[in-house]
Amino acid sequence: MSSNQVTTPPGRRARRDRTHYLYLAVIAAVAAGIAVGLVAPEFAVELKPLGQAFVALIKMMIQPVIFCTIVIGVGSVRSAARVGKVGGLAMLYFVVMSTAALAIGLVVGNLLNPGSGLHITEETASAGAEQAAETGHASTTDFLLGIVPDSMLSALTSGEVLQTLLIALLVGFALQAMGSAGEPVLRGVGHLQRLVFRVLAMIMWVAPVGAFGAIAGVVGETGVDALKSLAVLMIGFYVTCALFVFVLLGTILKVATGVNIFALLRYLGREFLLILSTSSSESALPRLIAKMEHAGVDKPTVGVVVPTGYSFNLDGTAIYLTMASLFIATAMGDALSIGEQISLLLFMMIASKGAAGVTGAGMATLAGGLSSHRPELVDGVGLIVGIDRFMSECRALTNFAGNAVATVLIGSWTGGVDRAQLDRVLAGDDPFDETTMVDDHASPAPDQAASDAPERAPALV
Repeated sequence: MSSNQVTTPPGRRARRDRTHYLYLAVIAAVAAGIAVGLVAPEFAVELKPLGQAFVALIKMMIQPVIFCTIVIGVGSVRSAARVGKVGGLAMLYFVVMSTAALAIGLVVGNLLNPGSGLHITEETASAGAEQAAETGHASTTDFLLGIVPDSMLSALTSGEVLQTLLIALLVGFALQAMGSAGEPVLRGVGHLQRLVFRVLAMIMWVAPVGAFGAIAGVVGETGVDALKSLAVLMIGFYVTCALFVFVLLGTILKVATGVNIFALLRYLGREFLLILSTSSSESALPRLIAKMEHAGVDKPTVGVVVPTGYSFNLDGTAIYLTMASLFIATAMGDALSIGEQISLLLFMMIASKGAAGVTGAGMATLAGGLSSHRPELVDGVGLIVGIDRFMSECRALTNFAGNAVATVLIGSWTGGVDRAQLDRVLAGDDPFDETTMVDDHASPAPDQAASDAPERAPALV
C-alpha cells in the first residue's frame, strides 16, 4: 500500500470526491452542447471559442510538464545507458506499430471500398484546396532542423514538443553528469513540477465549459445530415480503430505483461472523456504523464516514452491517413493500385511524424501529403471536411490508448515498472490524487525522496 493511503488526512477523500462531480459535469456539458448545436446551430457556432480556449489552456501546460518530467527522470538515474535503452526500444516499437496500423487501415479500406458513388463538386474541391494551402508542409530536412530551438529558453515557449524534449534531455544528462552537485537543481525542478501540476488541476475545473463550447460548435457547423452520406467511412474507421486497440494492442499487452487492457483503459477513463470532448489527445498528455507515474512506471520511462510517442506513435492518425486516402481516390474515380497505396502511405507515415494529436492535424497531414505526392487528389479532401471533427475524436482516442499501452510495455521490458503498484492502481486500491496530480508513492532517487518528504504532506491537505 502506498504511503499516501496510510497518512491521508480525513479531508482529502472528500476533496477527491468532488472531482467526480467535475467529470459528471463534463458529460452533462457534452449532452447540452449537442442539444444546443441541434436546436440553435448559428448560436452554437459562436460558442466554439470556448472549446478552443480550454484546449489552449491545456496546451499552455504541456511543455512545462514535459520539461520537468524528463529532467527529473533522466537527471535522477545513475546511467545514461538506461535512458538510451528506453528511447531506442521506444522508437523501434513506434515504427513497428505505425506500420501495423497502416497495414490494418489498408486492408479494411480495400474491403469496405468507401467513396464509391460519391461525386466531387466545385465547392468541395475548393474546400480541399484550401486545406492543402493551409498546411505549409515541410520537407524532412526542415522537420529535423525544426527540432533545434532558437535558444535554450525558447524551447519552453515555442509550442514544439520535440524542441522541449531535446532541451529537457540535454539538461537531464547534464544534471546526471554533475552527480551530487546537481541534486539541488533536481529538487528545485521537483518543486516546479508540483506547482505546474497544481496549476493544471485548477485549469481542469473549467473543462465542462470547454467541452460545452467545443461540442456545440461542431454540431452547429455540421448538423446530422452531414454524417449520412459518409457513414460507411466513419463507422468503418471507428471499427478499425477499436479492433486495433482492443485486439492488437490488447493482445500484445496481455501476452507481454499480463495486464488487461480494459483495466488500463478504465484507469484512464477521465482522460478519454476529456479527449472525446476536446477532440485532442494533447489535452490529456499532462494527465497521462502523472497517471503513468502513479501507476508505478518510473520517471525515465514516462519522461521519454510519452512525449516521444505523441510525435512518433500516432496509430489512429496512421489508420485515418490510410482509409481517407483510399476513400478520396475512389470517390474521385482514380482508385490507387496496391503499389501506389503503399508508396503514398509510407510517404504519409513519415510526413505525419511531429504532427501530434491536435484537432485538425490529421486532415492537415492528409492534405499536405496528397499535395506533395498525388496533387490531383487534393480536391477530394473537401469530401471529408464535414466529418473530420468526428474522425479526429477517434484518432485522438486511438493515439492516446496507443501511447498508454506503449508506456506500460516499454517500462515492463526495461524493468521500469513497479508491478505491485501497477496492480494496486488498476484494481482501484490506490486512487489517483486529483487534487495535486503529483505521484507520491515512489521517487527515482532515494536522497531526493528524503529531501522532498517533509514538503509533500502539506500539499495533500
